[in-house]
Amino acid sequence: MPPDALPAAWKEEKEQSNECPSFMHLHLGFSAEGLKEAMGGKELLCHYMVVNDWDCGVDAQQNLVLISIPSMLDPSLAPDGMHALHAYTPATEPYDLWKGLDRKSPEYAALKLERSEVLWKAIERVIPDIRQRQDVVQVGTPLTHERFLRRHRGTYGPAVVAGTDIFPTCHTPIKNLKLCGDSVFPGIGMPAVAASGMVAANTGMGLESLKMHNDMLDELKI
Repeated sequence: MPPDALPAAWKEEKEQSNECPSFMHLHLGFSAEGLKEAMGGKELLCHYMVVNDWDCGVDAQQNLVLISIPSMLDPSLAPDGMHALHAYTPATEPYDLWKGLDRKSPEYAALKLERSEVLWKAIERVIPDIRQRQDVVQVGTPLTHERFLRRHRGTYGPAVVAGTDIFPTCHTPIKNLKLCGDSVFPGIGMPAVAASGMVAANTGMGLESLKMHNDMLDELKI
């Protein structure tokens, strides 16, 4: 936007928004051969959540790890005999630990190894021999998040506190310019972001169009 296109007060309000911390990511391609036996006869599931210490809270650094294995639901997401896995710490990784590091430096590589270890250990609680099974390994950091997703400081999104704050609407001071994404209502996450696009697209009719959608769903009995 041109520097003078938006009111200064509106820009200042947006720039002062609190932000969530960032992520550590671990993407794996691994062998599914003999997996059930390695897991003690258990069946592999699509999703797992590992909490290292319930007394610390789920927002403590490196305390909560989420694991997703989408190839359990859609085998086409991995080659035959393989699985694809994504493990991550959900918005608990401080950006300042990584700020200013050269992504090609030994210091960055060492920190990646150190900070991704919690992800490996969480996966090992599900698949004990995962390190021997790995075929493809990619570690993502807040700098990865910042670079590839163009996220300010690698943030997960705005830190809006339920019951205290509310996500902004799609409206801007510029006529016919609407916003969508996780910085506006209804908030963070792919379903919410998709809904924000629907809201922006339907704002010309007003949010009363949502009643039309609900009526249609009732008629279809969905």
